[in-house]
Amino acid sequence: MNTAYTGEKKKLSFWQIWNMCFGFFGIQFGWSLQMGNMSAIYEFLGASPEQIPGLWLAAPMTGLIIQPIIGYWSDRTWHPKLGRRRPFFLIGAILSSALLFVMPNSSSVWMAAGVLWILDSSINVTMEPFRAFVADNLNEKQRSFGFSMQSMFIGLASFIAGYLPQLLVKWFGVSREKVNGTIPQNILLSFYIGAAVFFAAVMYTILRSKEYPPSASNHATEKDAVKSSIFAEIFDSIKNMPIQMKRLALVNFITWPGLFLMWFYYSTGVASQLFHGDPITNSNAYTMGLEHANTTSAILNLVTFGFSFTLSFWVGLLGKKYTHAMCLLLGGIGLISVYYVQNVNYLYFSMGLVGIAWASILSMPYSMLAGFIPEQKMGIYMGMFNFFIVLPEIIASLFFGKIMSTYLNNDRLMAVQIGGGLLILASIICIAIIKEENNKKEASAV
Repeated sequence: MNTAYTGEKKKLSFWQIWNMCFGFFGIQFGWSLQMGNMSAIYEFLGASPEQIPGLWLAAPMTGLIIQPIIGYWSDRTWHPKLGRRRPFFLIGAILSSALLFVMPNSSSVWMAAGVLWILDSSINVTMEPFRAFVADNLNEKQRSFGFSMQSMFIGLASFIAGYLPQLLVKWFGVSREKVNGTIPQNILLSFYIGAAVFFAAVMYTILRSKEYPPSASNHATEKDAVKSSIFAEIFDSIKNMPIQMKRLALVNFITWPGLFLMWFYYSTGVASQLFHGDPITNSNAYTMGLEHANTTSAILNLVTFGFSFTLSFWVGLLGKKYTHAMCLLLGGIGLISVYYVQNVNYLYFSMGLVGIAWASILSMPYSMLAGFIPEQKMGIYMGMFNFFIVLPEIIASLFFGKIMSTYLNNDRLMAVQIGGGLLILASIICIAIIKEENNKKEASAV
């Protein structure tokens, strides 16, 4: 029975918020394995550096299409047992876990690219409603803590997933040798473990959390919205986007290319330029370089995990926009420093600075945005906000391969340095245009 909820949202306990956010641990575990190893998988299968951005193109293309559609549907869904967002968690978890088993068994570059396309679609089905899930269930005072809790789980999952391939070698004696001449065994087994963790964590949140039924006013709005098409609804939402969302979108649009350049080239840059390995002729040194890069990335995520607990303090001291700007600045310095390290162990410090930025990127924009989004459109606007994550990735995927071959001489770490410059630019723009708002006038205008 769909009983309309019309009361105030109750203050939830620490463990209730924990249960709501724990599924993000599994999602990020699988996503981190994908982001940390896909460029290497492509190169193991024979791809060249200038081909890497184009091979990543499928992932943001699916996100651009799927995220607002899933947001639209989840806004209008109510299952008597699973609620509004959790049906999408379940479908996405089943598909994503199955595809994480398939990915490391790809036999060619184009098979891996195709599997990535479907895998990223499935992860989006699970991930997109999670942002709205937190905003749905927490009152305005607790939303910042809820998004910080998500950041904490993202950092912890990414730390474990990044260290996992090396851990399997050191502690359990798993070989670095290639399976059937393609993917190393430790990476293969890491993906299998990731599939199990993804499914188990999302199921925990599905079983241990609840959702508010749609309010009477929201339910009436949803009935009226059914009369128009999904595309008309998305277009209308874009047209009437709150001004604070537009400002945050610009900051995101500049921030995320810097992150994508890190994911495209950091691991393979360390492996080839600092460890002097090659995926074909010197695969052992190359794999060791990947492991060191993934370990330093794991430290990045450990810092994210720890720093997430301090975000409330920094917000109280500096405000949200200055906290976010400070974190972006530190992350940019960290990425630029990668190019100048003389000792590979200094990468731990560089990636630690990026971890501070990552903690803020995962929570502050959503916390600043949530108060300006109409409750009945929380899902679709959260999906649309991700436009400004996937559009930069599409642009980078389409054009940066040419930049790599023509202007950077395939210097992977120079690409990472450019990413650092973009984070610093985003920090400056954040200070210049974001306004600290304490009311919902903009939301009422939508």
